[in-house]
Amino acid sequence: MSDLLKKGFHLGLGAAISGKEKFEKMVNEMVKHGDVSPAQAKTMINSWISKGENVDKEWSDHSKAKFQDRMKELGFVSKEEYELLEARIQRLENLYNQR
Repeated sequence: MSDLLKKGFHLGLGAAISGKEKFEKMVNEMVKHGDVSPAQAKTMINSWISKGENVDKEWSDHSKAKFQDRMKELGFVSKEEYELLEARIQRLENLYNQR
């Protein structure tokens, strides 16, 4: 399974790099032919990078939420829940030791 995940990751990474190279080549050709200025080309590239970063963040947030849901379904507690329980146990032990 780990090998399959690695291959999938590498496939996605290769596709992303290939797409980026093709996009940059297309933009450079547009500049070369005078269709856009170098400043416009830079703005286009930065815009696409920004969109990619936004999508990446959305995917990361979505994946994190899905993972947390799965962990709860399996009966695991969050770090916050654990810390609340730990503090509660500590208070109870302090009360017991005062007797």
